[in-house]
Amino acid sequence: MVDPAPEVIPADSFAGKTALVTGGGTGLGLEVSTRLGNLGATVVCASRNPDHHDELLERGRRGGFTVQSETLDVRDPKQVRAVVRSVAERHGGIDVLINNAAGNFVRPALLLAPRAFSTVIDIALNGVFYVSREVGIVMKETGGSIVNVSAPYATTGKPGVVHSACAKAGVEVMTKTLAAEWAELKIRVNAVSPGPFHSEGAARRLWPDAELEQAVLDQIPMGRFGRASEVAELVCLLASDHLPWVTGSVWVADGGWSLSRPLVENRRKVQRRGES
Repeated sequence: MVDPAPEVIPADSFAGKTALVTGGGTGLGLEVSTRLGNLGATVVCASRNPDHHDELLERGRRGGFTVQSETLDVRDPKQVRAVVRSVAERHGGIDVLINNAAGNFVRPALLLAPRAFSTVIDIALNGVFYVSREVGIVMKETGGSIVNVSAPYATTGKPGVVHSACAKAGVEVMTKTLAAEWAELKIRVNAVSPGPFHSEGAARRLWPDAELEQAVLDQIPMGRFGRASEVAELVCLLASDHLPWVTGSVWVADGGWSLSRPLVENRRKVQRRGES
């Protein structure tokens, strides 16, 4: 069992607030939704398969926070508009949006079908815009906070995930652009860029066997995978009112995974040529 991350956000930081979390029923989305609920938010979990919301609904019952389940395909602008407007009418607005819905898998570019590429772009990039735009229309009267989920390879590229890398690169530029446009509306837009962390879905799609898992682990200078709760705490901190002057930022949390690899192994003595 993975130890939970230390909790740094004061209790009831989201009391009276409504938070919409796309892809909020599994993986990182489940941890973010749960943390928001435990901090006082009414959580609206939206994803294509409402069966994925069962665990969050149960956590809400156990933890005493309110969860609303919505079926939503972020690729469909009309469906996005209908869901966002319904949520806003029911709860009197939307205070927080977490754009977490995404799609990813490892596939070399030469083996990646065009349809697979476009599907990931449609979910992880276009969907972020569709939802952000509709929620922005709601938030423009009262302000609010949006946090997008990116990935470290958005700025570096990564073999095997060209589809996701392109989508996340777009998300990071979108984050900065919307932050600049919407600052006057008191809407903050930030992003969190997590490296490899423990998740059943990530393990199944990205390191499905022990050899691949060890190969990924060897790339992390801090020597361990992250915890979903660690990333969720950062997401919620950025979404909260505790960082009111932070907008347009991308916060990397990856244990050093995206940093350059050392030229030589640690503690190895480097000798100049000709030295004995």
